[in-house]
Amino acid sequence: MSMDLFQAFANHWKEKLAGTVNPDSLLLLAISGGIDSVVLAQLIARSGFKFEMAHMNFQLRGAESERDELFVRKLAQQLEVKLHVQRVDITIFATEHKLSVQEAARELRYQWFAELRTDILTAAAHENKKHSGCWILTAHQADDNIETLLLHLFRGTGLEGLSGIQPVRKKEALIRPLLPFYKKELAAYAVEQELSYVEDSSNATDHYTRNKLRQHLMPVLQELFPEVAKQLTGNIDRFREGLQIYRTAVQQQIDRITIRQGEELHIPIQSWKQLNPLSTFTWEIIHPFGFHAAQIPEIIKLLEAETGKFCQSATHRIIRNRKHLVIAPLSDQLPSVISIAENDQTILFSGGTIEQTTIAYERIPMDTPANEIYISTAELKYPLLLRKWQQGDYFYPLGLNKKKKISKFLIDLKLSITDKEKVFVLTSQDKIVWVVGLRMDHRFRLQATSGEALHLVHRK
Repeated sequence: MSMDLFQAFANHWKEKLAGTVNPDSLLLLAISGGIDSVVLAQLIARSGFKFEMAHMNFQLRGAESERDELFVRKLAQQLEVKLHVQRVDITIFATEHKLSVQEAARELRYQWFAELRTDILTAAAHENKKHSGCWILTAHQADDNIETLLLHLFRGTGLEGLSGIQPVRKKEALIRPLLPFYKKELAAYAVEQELSYVEDSSNATDHYTRNKLRQHLMPVLQELFPEVAKQLTGNIDRFREGLQIYRTAVQQQIDRITIRQGEELHIPIQSWKQLNPLSTFTWEIIHPFGFHAAQIPEIIKLLEAETGKFCQSATHRIIRNRKHLVIAPLSDQLPSVISIAENDQTILFSGGTIEQTTIAYERIPMDTPANEIYISTAELKYPLLLRKWQQGDYFYPLGLNKKKKISKFLIDLKLSITDKEKVFVLTSQDKIVWVVGLRMDHRFRLQATSGEALHLVHRK
């Protein structure tokens, strides 16, 4: 059995993972001390991969938690690999964040693994080590995958949930190389290789739903359907393949109707309405931007709403703008009001930069692009203020010499809602000098024929 499992593991790595993981990559193995992670550690060591181990002590089971940490430290010494240990009080974290202990543990573990991976890559870069990457490995196996499928199925899920635990998550640099193998295979390998490991006493209780599935439901299913584990594993593989086909088809439809403008996505409302089934496509469009499934009805209502209505996530807004729905990031974190001194040369703001210089009148060209203005320095009082325009603002557009509200000026330009939100004005003693990049104020036009003028250039 041991050679069979090791060879099967080697074959699986070669066929499914070698194309993803560079041979020079460092592997960071999540180690609990239980049978699954100990077997994985031994398989990785026998395979000759460079690896380190990471153990998180949740201090949840008193002396047993301390025993686990001590065991893992000894295992690292035996394997001659570096061990990272993190101790946390999981009950405090779970209470503060209103999570179950299991949810809190999962969140903390993966957060810490990601931080460790970053630290490892940073240190390798500084030391000129030849790490071409770093991948996080967890010891989830086929029985864990089946339990996850059943949990998702009973709680309600879509295709994503039916596809079980993902074997590779490239975005998180996460791999689960034991997913094709069952617990009984790992246990037989541990016996034959005479591997020591620790038992988590909580696995024998009915405290967690997953334990109840393992100890009560699965034995009944196996009695009724002796091949149930194999069949469910096969179903997971088929669901995963179906999910790939589904994602490809859905993305093709979304790409077909989406117009990208900088960081924004513009989707014609009529095209969005024609997507069928509407709720499913709406979810696929919005979830990458932090929106929740509960917001789907609200976003569908935007298809019939008036211009200006919007729905917001933690990072983005979906805005009704005439004939489009616009998905745009929330406003940046740069200051919305900037003071400009006379000697400032380059001013950075969320709309780009403004370059400020003086120039002799005789050098001023006859024609200037829209992003440049020349104004009389005699009319200015420093400091100037650069800020976003506000309702009620007005100015005298160059050439008109009569007052006009900026809101009406922007409407006449037919700017989108998000473009309007990006408009800044430059003021001197509360008088608007320039609607930046769009129009200067008539009151600050050049009237003299000699001397110096202020040259302002807006660059996005």
